[in-house]
Amino acid sequence: MFDSIKSFFSRKVESVEEADGDPQRHVQLAACAMLLELAHADDEFSPEERRHIEDAMVRHFDLTADQARELIALAEQEREDAVDLFQFANLIADQYDEGQKMVLAEVMWGLVHSDGHLSGHEDYLMHKFSHLLGLRPGYLAEAKKRALER
Repeated sequence: MFDSIKSFFSRKVESVEEADGDPQRHVQLAACAMLLELAHADDEFSPEERRHIEDAMVRHFDLTADQARELIALAEQEREDAVDLFQFANLIADQYDEGQKMVLAEVMWGLVHSDGHLSGHEDYLMHKFSHLLGLRPGYLAEAKKRALER
């Protein structure tokens, strides 16, 4: 059964990469989908959270505002179709170096604090993502500190 699940995700990744013609685009899609999952964790996707994600996509991926909105729409669809978050986190863990993972963790902490409230589920997801991304112990706390200083 595990092999069939793994095969499903491999086919999904390959089909998206082939459709886009740019494997880096899929990494962007995965990072955006993880951010969207965090934004929806408290059952409210606020305008502040949307703005935070758009700004992060523009800044970190050198996109225009229109490209960022298009990426968000695509990532939202991918997130809704996904069985779980492992496919996104695994791709990022494989493609990002430690510094890039730290930057993503800072963006995530900024996102969950952008609406002025940290829910228990958001905190749980942050720790889960940290584990899935392979961040070293203490790095998540450091990323949170940096995000809150901004």
